[in-house]
Amino acid sequence: MRVEPETRYARSGDVSIAYQVVGDGPFDLVFVPGSVSHTELGWKVPAWAEFYRRLASFSRLIIFDKRGTGMSDRVAGAPTIETRMDDVRAVMDAVGSERAAVLGLSEGAPMSVVFAATYPERLWALLLCGAHIRSLWAPDFPWGWTEEEWDRVCEEERRRWAEPEFIREMVQSIAPTLDEENLQGLVTLFRQGASPGAFDALNRMNKDIDVRDVLPVIRVPTLVVNRAEEGEVLREGSRLAARLIPGARHVELPGTDHAPFAGDSESYVQAIQEFLTETWEERAWEETEPDRVLATVLFTDIVGSTAKAAELGDARWRELLGAHHSLIRRQLSRFRGTELDTAGDGFFASFDGPARAIRCACAVTEAIKELGLEVRAGLHTGECELLDDKVGGIAVHIGARVAKEAAPGEVLVSSTVKDLVAGSGIDFRERGSAELKGVPGEWRLFAVEP
Repeated sequence: MRVEPETRYARSGDVSIAYQVVGDGPFDLVFVPGSVSHTELGWKVPAWAEFYRRLASFSRLIIFDKRGTGMSDRVAGAPTIETRMDDVRAVMDAVGSERAAVLGLSEGAPMSVVFAATYPERLWALLLCGAHIRSLWAPDFPWGWTEEEWDRVCEEERRRWAEPEFIREMVQSIAPTLDEENLQGLVTLFRQGASPGAFDALNRMNKDIDVRDVLPVIRVPTLVVNRAEEGEVLREGSRLAARLIPGARHVELPGTDHAPFAGDSESYVQAIQEFLTETWEERAWEETEPDRVLATVLFTDIVGSTAKAAELGDARWRELLGAHHSLIRRQLSRFRGTELDTAGDGFFASFDGPARAIRCACAVTEAIKELGLEVRAGLHTGECELLDDKVGGIAVHIGARVAKEAAPGEVLVSSTVKDLVAGSGIDFRERGSAELKGVPGEWRLFAVEP
């Protein structure tokens, strides 16, 4: 346990993800780090290394660097949540882990939340530590930053990243009780774990993240841990997550440190170990297969189809409709969508990632013009019931209603979809709020910019 494990690489698409495996416990634990990590330099920080060793004393610990940071391949911009989910699955597949507990720390929590809701069959437990649930102020999230505050801090961090003293100040803000040796080790790790541009891209992506709508969808056993005096956004975000996740257990420890390996790290690890050991021994998740998942549903329909059919006649309309179906199916295959139903001139499909769903919808609305047609498209991300080879539930009804609100040639999405595609480079135009027929409340809708 005192020897540093060997760094290996998993292939995720065309990107190499650095990972390590340490320990031989009875269950797997995937550690999803915060904004910056480094699989090898983490072992050079005594407190962090001891934290790893403690976790590995009761599990098979799997650690990795997110793409763009640490020893993983550098990439342009910041990866989306769904891209990071692909990376986690690639690492799990590389080490032969069919099902694991996932621990999301800080900025690693949003992806862990969406992963747990989207792929419940790959998790048997979820742990959120100092969870970054949302960043910006909102009437129902009064602890958040204003956009002006966030942008000002991002600009200062980008400008001063080359200054060792600045990184030292940043490290001290997340782990104020660490001694000099650990502080120096963390400063080195941060400087080598991310470039100024990579850190800036991560910060700007985090500004737009909001996974609150996903929290009630989680159905795996969940532990939320935070310290009582860490940053307000993280502390209150953790408390909110514990309230919204069904059956979640909440442990709030004393202290000011955000980093779990600082301060009273022993109590932190003990809370994690007790929860995981108890959950593993009960194995309640083995009794039933998941019957609900988080999914993005897409609905499309041809604008003015009745008039077009009357103009062309039955034979030519059937031919045109066949070309329309083939075109959409090609795009679904390209963007990993699943065709669920066709009703006349409409398509119903699902995706395991909202950014892919948006790009598919945009590709369809653009390519369909070659046939002399226009389509409208609507998307929503929510909890869907698994019904044989299809999905159902209120999320499906919301998606269909959103599509009804779309203008010809427009891709319209719910606010939930928009909140989950931070870092994708997709831009939106606010379309205001709408009452969706048969769905309670008002819904904020956004049009995807071409």
